Amino acid sequence: MGTVHNERQDPADTDHWGGVESTILIEPRFGDHCLTGLAEFSHVEVVFTFDRLPERDNYHQPLRPQGRADLPEVGVFADRGPRRPNRIGCTICEIVSAHGRKLRVRGLDAITGTPVLDIKPVMHQFLPNHIRQPEWVNRLMTEYFD
Repeated sequence: MGTVHNERQDPADTDHWGGVESTILIEPRFGDHCLTGLAEFSHVEVVFTFDRLPERDNYHQPLRPQGRADLPEVGVFADRGPRRPNRIGCTICEIVSAHGRKLRVRGLDAITGTPVLDIKPVMHQFLPNHIRQPEWVNRLMTEYFD
């Protein structure tokens, strides 16, 4: 339904996404008014495909996120890494602008050329009130969105 355009090209470069601005160009079949009303929201959830990374050969054994020795081994569904079953990613991003078929977002962790599967406005009512996560996640994410 669309494609990501930004300055990031290396799928192995996995940190420092916070300031990255991306344009998602929506396919012409959705028309020039497909983003009408979206700019009234502050954030969107972007669902995309990790199309340039293969699936892991084996998901049986837990792995350390990003291969870091200071983090615990976790199963595939306790990590948000890109080598996922079905290679589907999703990220909540700040909307910078929405005009015609061009959606500009900040913080999308997808490289240029990444296929976008769907875009959904983030609505407060769908977000949980309280999030619990293990301490190691804070260490993992220290450089992710800076």
